[in-house]
Amino acid sequence: MATFPRLKTGAIAQYPIVRQGQFRNQTVRFLDGTEQRYRDSGVARRRWQILLSDLDETELAAMEEFFLLNQGSCGSFAFEDPWDGEVYDDCSLELDDMVVTTVDEMRGLAQVTVVRNR
Repeated sequence: MATFPRLKTGAIAQYPIVRQGQFRNQTVRFLDGTEQRYRDSGVARRRWQILLSDLDETELAAMEEFFLLNQGSCGSFAFEDPWDGEVYDDCSLELDDMVVTTVDEMRGLAQVTVVRNR
């Protein structure tokens, strides 16, 4: 299984990093106007917004190669949570596009959002 690429420092992400948890809830409305609510999943869906800056050419190339290998949001990979070190096996990219910006010669930025699929 593929894993999210590390920077040359060994880090997964840089600060600031945003981590969110979200429950998927459903609501059923009955004809008499009452409602019943329930969760689709027992665990929160994790989501990480990762902004990487001051990347060199090698790190940018590794991020682009990883994105192409996963075919955007189609692929699945292992992701280590930068906050607690827990590895989530079934993650994917949220969008089918990745923002890559070249700032200077041999220096750039990359922005991706990783989501846990289960």
